[in-house]
Amino acid sequence: MGNQPDIEQLKKIASQVRRDIVRMVHACQSGHPGGSLGCTEFFVALYFYLMEKNDGFDMDGKNEDLFFLSNGHISPVWYSVLARSGYFEVSELATFRKLDSRLQGHPATEEGLPGIRVASGSLGQGLSVAIGAAQTKKLNGDSSFVYTLMGDGEQQEGQVWEAAMYAAHNKVDNLIAAIDYNGQQIDGPVDEVNSLLNLKTKWESFGWHVMECNGNDMAQLIHTLENAKSEAKKNKPIMILMETEMGHGVDFMAGTHKWHGIAPNDEQLESALGQLEETLGDY
Repeated sequence: MGNQPDIEQLKKIASQVRRDIVRMVHACQSGHPGGSLGCTEFFVALYFYLMEKNDGFDMDGKNEDLFFLSNGHISPVWYSVLARSGYFEVSELATFRKLDSRLQGHPATEEGLPGIRVASGSLGQGLSVAIGAAQTKKLNGDSSFVYTLMGDGEQQEGQVWEAAMYAAHNKVDNLIAAIDYNGQQIDGPVDEVNSLLNLKTKWESFGWHVMECNGNDMAQLIHTLENAKSEAKKNKPIMILMETEMGHGVDFMAGTHKWHGIAPNDEQLESALGQLEETLGDY
């Protein structure tokens, strides 16, 4: 891939994306900033560095890498990255969660927003969709990859484990999945709501090749994603357990479930923006 940004450039993009997230959620006083901030590096790495994409957008996505977001409530980070990487005008971010906007609280397809191929947010379903897309590519002789992201609280859904068994049994090895492993969900710490115990051992026992990384360390994340590509297509699907901090980048939001789904007030917005460098220009 040509003209890839370096690690420092990717960090600067991530700072701008975080500004977009807090401004979007503040403007409509609704949304999910915590998980969005925690997964910013992942989305920036995927769209600005790793994924092979065609010019333009169509729903088929033939001969290009595809991404499916399962935990659709973190739509603010996805919308920001899609806009900043050219899928639609950055100015459209100002319509987030407004009536008749294409940027709904959870990603939707009825309005035809470029970059979105399936509605998501009903937790537990995204991995199944990604597996179907990955199998389709294999059947069509398409060598591209399929990526997907889930939440850690989402691992409490039974459909995830049905999909996990299916992917391993059918050797869906062009699939690279990731889990936002921040230890928080809407009702509190994951270990207090319904402990996942040893998630690495679980996924390995289901027949997946499991990798681990710090999802807020851009260099380490890039290294892990590249390693995942090199280890893919060896008869096992790949799972990346990506340790992140909910609310990362904004001190008063960091590390707590309390910012899973609430918006900052005016004073909190100013505090957040004061911690995040404007690198690409606010919308």
